[in-house]
Amino acid sequence: MQKLAVIISPNWKDYAQNYLADCLASLRKQTYKDYDLFLIDNESSEQSFNFLKKTAPEDTVIPLEKNEGFAGGNNAAIKLAIEKGYDFIFLVNMDTVLDEKCLAELMAVAQKNPQAAIQSRLMLWPETNKINSLGNVTHFLGFGYCDAYGKKITEQIMHEKEIAYPSGAAVLLPTKILKQVGLFDEGMWMYNEDQDLGWRFWLSGHCCLLAPQSVVYHKYEFSRSIKKLYWLDRNRIIAILKNYHVLTLLLILPAFIVMELGLILFSLKSGWLKEKIRVWQYFLSLKNWHYLLRARRQSQMLRQTSDRKITKYFSGKIWYQEIDDVKLRFINPIFNVYWKIVRLIMFW
Repeated sequence: MQKLAVIISPNWKDYAQNYLADCLASLRKQTYKDYDLFLIDNESSEQSFNFLKKTAPEDTVIPLEKNEGFAGGNNAAIKLAIEKGYDFIFLVNMDTVLDEKCLAELMAVAQKNPQAAIQSRLMLWPETNKINSLGNVTHFLGFGYCDAYGKKITEQIMHEKEIAYPSGAAVLLPTKILKQVGLFDEGMWMYNEDQDLGWRFWLSGHCCLLAPQSVVYHKYEFSRSIKKLYWLDRNRIIAILKNYHVLTLLLILPAFIVMELGLILFSLKSGWLKEKIRVWQYFLSLKNWHYLLRARRQSQMLRQTSDRKITKYFSGKIWYQEIDDVKLRFINPIFNVYWKIVRLIMFW
């Protein structure tokens, strides 16, 4: 029997008080019963730790002294699960409600694809007939977004498929492959760490899949906080620097420069110019390049798959449900043609 560890995304401050009850209740109703539950408490206090232990007394609660973000918090639980010999790890956001067959359907797909990273079908809550994510899409300049966001589910899209990367909100990961490709990159702290991990699955010769019969309802809200835009922008650049072949980086450089100029205009309009400056301050710091070069070397050592194969799941269009900007609508067709030309040239 395969051992399954379910890890609920890290608690921080009052997050568990707002969301944990519904998530736990849906986990208790699973038809698949052979799993153990792990809860992470970032920047743990006596009050928050006691709340988690009281709410889930039979489960493993992992207190962390400081806020380690999504990456570091989940890694702490993943490392413990690997030490304890679990075969699979299911990461799920705390702000979710799971269909009762969610785990059973995931494990059924995993039996056929034991080396794949497998995402559940994420639906919105309370608009449960609308899609949150059918897998995530990578734009060739590093932006990541949800596939089919806001669309209604149809029979035509209810099939298993390969995806660019799975959302960290509901993903099954085989520990055997995690030992090979590594865990979340803690240098990213939060956002795009799931994109980076999925990219490394592809680099190492494995794959990422959608399991459409495994359903998770997500209380999804996009925060327009300036701080979130900083992490998203910084980390998408880290992801492409780490994982692309050097020839691909050279080919996309002109488009990257154009995008950076466009983002400066967007940041002026939207009021996050200071955060955009922070992004470039990060990449102008020699100290950070020690980490970036080391992380790139580790990713490239995994390479068993060509960029040509991996990037067939990438897009030349940026589609952010949260951002409706006229400059984006104008540049998307141009970038899409540019990316198609790059793909025609790409033989590595």
